[in-house]
Amino acid sequence: MSIKDCRIIELPKISDPRGNLSVIEGGINVPFDIKRVYYLYDVPGGSARAGHGHKELQQLIIAMSGSFDVIVDDGYQRKKFQLNRSYYGLYIPKMMWREVENFSSGGVCLVLASTVYDESDYYRDYEDFTTLVHNT
Repeated sequence: MSIKDCRIIELPKISDPRGNLSVIEGGINVPFDIKRVYYLYDVPGGSARAGHGHKELQQLIIAMSGSFDVIVDDGYQRKKFQLNRSYYGLYIPKMMWREVENFSSGGVCLVLASTVYDESDYYRDYEDFTTLVHNT
C-alpha cells in the first residue's frame, strides 16, 4: 500500500431546510464491507489518539462533530488530512500507520472498520511497522 491509496471520500449529502442527511453504505460508497463501528469522543482539546497500524484492517474515518487531524504514514511518507465535515470520510487501507491528533473541543471521530477487533492485526510499535514495510 502507498500513501496515495489514502483518500477523502465524499459521502452523499441530501440537503433539506430541516437539516442534512448523509448515507453510508458498505461496499457502495465505502470501499469495503463494514464489520465494526466505533467512535471517539470527550477527547480533551489538542489531544492525540491512535498511533498504530493494521495488517488487514481498512477504515473510513469521519469527523461527526468538530475537527481533528489524521496523519497517515506508509513507512516512506507521511501525509496529514484535516477532517471537519461530517460528509467527508478519510479512507485508510491496510498496512498504513495512523495517528489522530489536534481534536477540537467537542470533536467526535467515527470509525468504520472492515474487520472485527483482532489484537493480532495491530502494529503498535512504529519501528516494527517500518522495518516490516522496508523488508517486503
